[in-house]
Amino acid sequence: MLLEINPEQRMKKDEYNEILIKHEHKLTGLQQKVRDAGLRVVIVFEGWSAAGKGTQISRLVNPLDPRYFDVRTTGTITQEKQMRPFLWSFWTYLPPSGQIVIMDKSWHRLILPQSSGAWKLSNMETHGFYFDVNAFERQLADDGYLIIKLFLHISKDEQLRRFRALSDDPSTEWRVTDQNREQNENYDKHLRAYEKMLKMTHTPHSPWTIIESNDRRFGAIKMLQTVTDAIEARLSAPSAHWAPEAHVGGNAIPRSREPFPAPQEKTQDIPRVLQSISPDETISQNEYTEQLEYYQQRMRALTNKMYAKRRAAAIVYEGWDAAGKGGSIKRLTSEADPRGYAVVPIGVPHPYELARQYLWRFMVKVPKDGHLTIFDRSWYGRVLVERVEELTPPHIWQRAYREINEFEQHLVGHGIVLLKFWLHIDKDEQLRRFESRHNDSSKSHKITEDDWRNREKWDLYEAAADEMLFRTHTPHSPWIIVESNNKKFARIKVLKTVTDALDDALK
Repeated sequence: MLLEINPEQRMKKDEYNEILIKHEHKLTGLQQKVRDAGLRVVIVFEGWSAAGKGTQISRLVNPLDPRYFDVRTTGTITQEKQMRPFLWSFWTYLPPSGQIVIMDKSWHRLILPQSSGAWKLSNMETHGFYFDVNAFERQLADDGYLIIKLFLHISKDEQLRRFRALSDDPSTEWRVTDQNREQNENYDKHLRAYEKMLKMTHTPHSPWTIIESNDRRFGAIKMLQTVTDAIEARLSAPSAHWAPEAHVGGNAIPRSREPFPAPQEKTQDIPRVLQSISPDETISQNEYTEQLEYYQQRMRALTNKMYAKRRAAAIVYEGWDAAGKGGSIKRLTSEADPRGYAVVPIGVPHPYELARQYLWRFMVKVPKDGHLTIFDRSWYGRVLVERVEELTPPHIWQRAYREINEFEQHLVGHGIVLLKFWLHIDKDEQLRRFESRHNDSSKSHKITEDDWRNREKWDLYEAAADEMLFRTHTPHSPWIIVESNNKKFARIKVLKTVTDALDDALK
């Protein structure tokens, strides 16, 4: 890409001024159309040091209403960012409906040699990096985001000239660092790194546009033309092709990756996993009391060790209504230091969550290194309640299996210990617990009309759960089915599974 581009394109001042006014006027109108349509736009600026990213961003935002755009700068990779999966901070930057986010440098920079404080990536991890980035961008595009990626390209001589000009001015000399000088001295090496990054992340849903930037006027006009053309094209496309979908659903590890295939099997071919498992395992009261104390003390010690070793864990609870998720979570956390864990109950999303890609509200809650996060229900709402209640079109929830696998692989790739529990009870046990709650005034708040209505759709939920278990049971994040007709047995099984997994990870 860069090897075939000549950055020496020029534009005369008179021509520039005439075209600039037209583009600015058009961009002002397009921003309002973006607002009206609820389009979400991410504009990425990448390029050489001193290529003019700041200048071109200023030119882009000049005609825009500042209330409806945000500029984000990716600076030094801080300790806070290193303590979470590398895409975490970029998920937090995603715009809601009708907004534009402009990024001065982006997630692509993390793979480049000049990234200050960057993670040290092996060849295996590099392969995983590109997998994660392309999956992230595809997920956004599939959800209706418009991603515009601009790379500002200048020659070695032009970069050196700009460095010298900056160094000669006392007010700007601080901007030229040893890292910048190294990039110019080893221009060809960095050119090859940029070339690889661009080729590996140039996809149909998020292509790169190279902006020849030796001449700032030419670069500004091409940048504005690219942005306005992309927004116009998206707004003129049939809304079904891009509009956001409504929904309610609720220490790096080297690894090689291959894309997850889209689901091919028909629903009727899915193994009936839950029907093959009896939830009737039991435990005596004496065994329960003894093992509860043992595993809770073990949990306390291991969570302290997690903090000391900066290792994170995420635990997902799914299962039938009244299966005992709350009681299990209480026993799991009762002896742990409350400063080291968080419990995230997942219900109907807020409007600001609905305005973003559906995984956004889960990514912003993932634990940082040294901490534990427990999700009381999770991202699997997309393929359970949203599917059964027909809240999300079939092509959306079917797509989610791959999105979820990629999302979880990104967490595990960072070093997060991910455990997923399905608490399984039979239909008769659920009815007994519903009636017990209904007849006990101290527990009646736990039973709602929705619970009774969901029970009438038991067979539909069971089919959805079977397919979920089948499609998202992966080597990096397998499902653990917990036989839960006996609450005490279920609590001990979860405690034992969690402590064993943490102990193995912390070795």
